[in-house]
Amino acid sequence: MKSVRLHLLVLALLPLVVLIPTLLTFGMARWTASFNALLITNVASDLRIAEQYLQRIMAQSSSDIQAIAGSVSFAQARKKPAVLERYLDEQRQRLGWDFLYHLTNIQSKDAAAQWPVIATAAAGGSQTSIDIFHAEDLNARSATLARQASLPLIATEAAVPTQRSSEDRGMVVHSATAIKTQQHAGVLVGGTLLNRNLNFIDTINALVYRAKGSDRQGTATLFLEDVRISTNVRLFEDVRALGTRVSAAVRSRVLDDGLTWLDRAFVVNDWYISGYQPITDSFGNRVGMLYVGFLEAPYRATIRSAYVISFGALLFVLILTGPLFLRMARDIFSPLERMTRTMEKVETGDLAARIGPVGADNEIGEVAAHLDALLDQVQERDKALRSWADELNKRVDQRTQELQNANQKLEATFQQLVMSEKLASIGEITAGVAHEINNPVAVIQGNIDVIRTFLGKNAADISTELNLIDQQVLRIDAIVGKLLQFARPSEFGTFEETSNLGQIVKDSLVLVNHVILKDGIEIVCDITECPDVKISSGELQQVVVNLIMNSLQAMTGQGVLTISSHPCDRNGIAGASIIVADTGTGIPPDKIKT
Repeated sequence: MKSVRLHLLVLALLPLVVLIPTLLTFGMARWTASFNALLITNVASDLRIAEQYLQRIMAQSSSDIQAIAGSVSFAQARKKPAVLERYLDEQRQRLGWDFLYHLTNIQSKDAAAQWPVIATAAAGGSQTSIDIFHAEDLNARSATLARQASLPLIATEAAVPTQRSSEDRGMVVHSATAIKTQQHAGVLVGGTLLNRNLNFIDTINALVYRAKGSDRQGTATLFLEDVRISTNVRLFEDVRALGTRVSAAVRSRVLDDGLTWLDRAFVVNDWYISGYQPITDSFGNRVGMLYVGFLEAPYRATIRSAYVISFGALLFVLILTGPLFLRMARDIFSPLERMTRTMEKVETGDLAARIGPVGADNEIGEVAAHLDALLDQVQERDKALRSWADELNKRVDQRTQELQNANQKLEATFQQLVMSEKLASIGEITAGVAHEINNPVAVIQGNIDVIRTFLGKNAADISTELNLIDQQVLRIDAIVGKLLQFARPSEFGTFEETSNLGQIVKDSLVLVNHVILKDGIEIVCDITECPDVKISSGELQQVVVNLIMNSLQAMTGQGVLTISSHPCDRNGIAGASIIVADTGTGIPPDKIKT
């Protein structure tokens, strides 16, 4: 029953506490993966916007410098150096550039010609690119630019260790275009320093995040190699994280491998959903990175909140439905337990035990009702069998009493014959007694046959008792025959027969076995194979039974009874002997009757 209860509880609770939580966990995991993929898609889109803005800045710079080079005002100002210098400074301020100058007679060995941008312009073309200016290059243009570019390096968690204490190089949007006229040739060069260019980086941040009307806490950064030279990432409330460095993992993937990073990354002091893209200069080298990203914490909080709400709702459902499922399971195994308890009572003999109504109008209720009906039938049949058994016992007792009375009469008559002058009248008395015994014996035998016929198949339950009565009737019949033979040997003489002593001993023990078991006597048999002897087996068995009964009476309920048989010779004649010995007190000499 415990197994059935366990199975029912498992069937009731397994979907609630295992399957549904498992499916919910799997579904939430898939949702989390999709949510993370959506975040990565968003940051990839943000990175494309930032890249497009940088490309637009570079394209605009190229367009502006070509427009200046081809303008009439530039051609007129070029005639006088003082006017040209003032004109270029006005144009630089108008465009928001950091430098704008004119080169003439450029030779390939000149330092300026080493820049691919200027070399392209000197060859008659136009080019705009990102270039890295060293401190001396910036000083050559303006000491202010050198100071603007210089940034002290700040120790940053997870960055690649370095011995440098500052970054003095500058990242510049470098533009150059050829000047082609009949009277004059040269190159017009301009550029914008991106170090500390907060307007540039804030514009990217506004385009990517605020323009979308989202609540994301977005940031944008421009890196010179792994150093933040322009950023809106904050170290503190109003302090931008200029001079901090990117993590080693990002540097390795973006700068070393030239791949785009789209994943979560540790940015200064917190985790961000980040996008990093390498920036190459006019020489084709990876010299920096463009970054956009938004704070991960709000989205992680959203995911945690979704998990809490989902599993909280599941727990709420479990609390509401768990007792219902348990009650449904109990409605099944409770009737089964009642059936089991009822059958246990029946097994102990309480045939009146019943299951009764189980309160379930279903198959279990029908089974309980059928079982009660079967128990009613069993009880009725048990009553009938007990009634038959009682009747049989009464009849057996009655016939046994008659037999005992007859035996008592026989024994009394026999004692009287032994003690009287039996030589004179024993024949007539014995014959009369024998005939008197035959009548009740015939009645007993007839009633036994009637009992077998009446009980039919049920007679098998008391076959042992019936067979024992048959044996005793036959024994009485044999005794009567012996008496008649003794009284009238001429009429009832018997033929000579051969008997096996071991079998006679065994048959005798069967007749007295019920007395032995009741008194708790220990039996020791030592039956040795003996040759058959010529003797009446019935007479010898009667003698052995009488000896055993005398021994049992002499031991008063405890002791050892030893029966042995073995071959023996007497006066040279082969024969066999039976010895019956006991541990009782024996028979006093005055009690022995001769």
